[in-house]
Amino acid sequence: MFIHIDDFVKAWTEESTLTERVMEALTDASLSQPIAEGRRTLGQVAWHLVESIHYMTHCGLDFSGPSGGARVPASAVEIAAEYRRISGALIEAIRSQWTDERLLDTTEIAGEMWQNGASLRFTLMHQAHHRGQMTVLMRQAGLRLPDIYGPTYESWIEQGMEPLA
Repeated sequence: MFIHIDDFVKAWTEESTLTERVMEALTDASLSQPIAEGRRTLGQVAWHLVESIHYMTHCGLDFSGPSGGARVPASAVEIAAEYRRISGALIEAIRSQWTDERLLDTTEIAGEMWQNGASLRFTLMHQAHHRGQMTVLMRQAGLRLPDIYGPTYESWIEQGMEPLA
């Protein structure tokens, strides 16, 4: 749980930069890569990350949601751009509308009481969860993965190192 806005902003900035790298590696063709028959596609997971940031409005923040609503764009560039925009809007809303004390306020979400600071932590971890799903689907779609928390297999080779299998 976050108890200081500056701590969240620092963590979100670091994590959203990683998510942006993943979004920027997508191609229009890769967006149709399915998880499994009848399940989300890579494009749907990517757009879910964009949409899910706006869920923080349930905690009293006010900022505009994804342009285009629930429609998943056919353009990977559009998805990445909208992710950057709404990620920045979240930070601006938190900085301008909340204080550290507001992180202790509670909101009912799905029948449970959540402190705002806990909702922020969940939002951060939710991004990491789906970013991980995206990287698996990106591999299946034949895309080059960006380095996230360390080098990829390809990066190890390019650096002249023996990759860990």
